[in-house]
Amino acid sequence: MAKDSSFDVVSEVDMQEVDNAYGQTAREITTRYDLKDSGSKIELDKGGKTITISAPSDFVSKQIIDIFQSKMIKRGLDIKSVSFGKPIAASGGTVRVIGTIVEGISKDLASKINKDIKNTKLKVKVTIENDKLRVSSPKRDTLQEVISFLKEQDYGQPLQYTNYR
Repeated sequence: MAKDSSFDVVSEVDMQEVDNAYGQTAREITTRYDLKDSGSKIELDKGGKTITISAPSDFVSKQIIDIFQSKMIKRGLDIKSVSFGKPIAASGGTVRVIGTIVEGISKDLASKINKDIKNTKLKVKVTIENDKLRVSSPKRDTLQEVISFLKEQDYGQPLQYTNYR
């Protein structure tokens, strides 16, 4: 019997690229005419994987989020990898928006992906391992079909397909 081929479905974010997008956004806030003296700032907590935006108003915070997301796109990151919450009123009439970096596949999402793959009726075996899924099959063409199917779906976070063998 031939050995099964497999690949992993993961959700990872390159933190160096996020740091670069953060740096570019912080620099643009200090140089852009309409944001220069507004008291706006952006902070990145690499350990907690959060991005905090402080701005004088909700409108300005949305502008900064837009700038940050455009920098992420230029750096090849998916904007779904950072999920921003609702604006929170802070001291001095300012607004704070906290964004969390989405990494790893939760148990709920993993079971949803597993169910969707099973509904395709393709002959594959899916195993959930911590924060990733391993999909294996004797036929590589079947694995290609699964990857194509998953790329068409929207699970609210970016998925990568690694360890294809």
